[in-house]
Amino acid sequence: MAQDDFIVVQSTTSTQNSGLFEHILPMFEEQSGIEVRVVAVGTGQAIKNAANGDGDVLLVHAKPSEEKFVADGHGVARFDVMYNDFVIVGPASDPAGVAGTSDVVTALAKIADTEAPFASRGDDSGTHKAELRLWEQTGVDVAAASGNWYRETGSGMGATLNTGTAMGAYVMTDRATWISFGNKGDYTVAVEGDPKMFNQYGVILVSQEKHPNVKAELGQQFVDWIISEEGQAAIASYKIDGQQLFFPNAGD
Repeated sequence: MAQDDFIVVQSTTSTQNSGLFEHILPMFEEQSGIEVRVVAVGTGQAIKNAANGDGDVLLVHAKPSEEKFVADGHGVARFDVMYNDFVIVGPASDPAGVAGTSDVVTALAKIADTEAPFASRGDDSGTHKAELRLWEQTGVDVAAASGNWYRETGSGMGATLNTGTAMGAYVMTDRATWISFGNKGDYTVAVEGDPKMFNQYGVILVSQEKHPNVKAELGQQFVDWIISEEGQAAIASYKIDGQQLFFPNAGD
């Protein structure tokens, strides 16, 4: 492997924390001879980094922001890669009485109504963006409740789950991070199964035209692989305790 045979992938904490990259990247590296270095931050930060030319490939989960990234000329093209879903987890005591429900907007409204503690990432990540879109549909002004029952951690998913479980708060998380989260205590999934909680991931090659330092050829090999049958099978084969964490849908 030549010393500069590596690419930088700007991605999210969920793909890293869940262990997905650890599972699939060795397969790609062995086949291509290209080392992949992942920068795992919130989606908003990952997009900013890539828009500054820091990175060759973007793999995140906030489709409107991804499409804008391409429209603004920072990315070549966007492809669906895989999906999972968001869930709201909470303590066994279930102070808002939302456990077992699937209507996420009603559940959030009840959390606000009872002023049960809710821990938000507050970090402009894909999960945070999705959570704010859902709050918008409830008509609840979470900015006004900030620091009261609504707490913003300003950190990644794993850290927010740790904070949330420590303070007995509800937390919205992607299912993959929840499955791989080791510190669950008496927490269970309270709200799940609403189509509004669908969580799509996309991959984009950063534009070499806009950012001349981008390793377009090597980056394109990674994009091609992850949406190929082989890459998609690698994603599908990643399981924890028999549970599949991400569902490939590049060809759909």
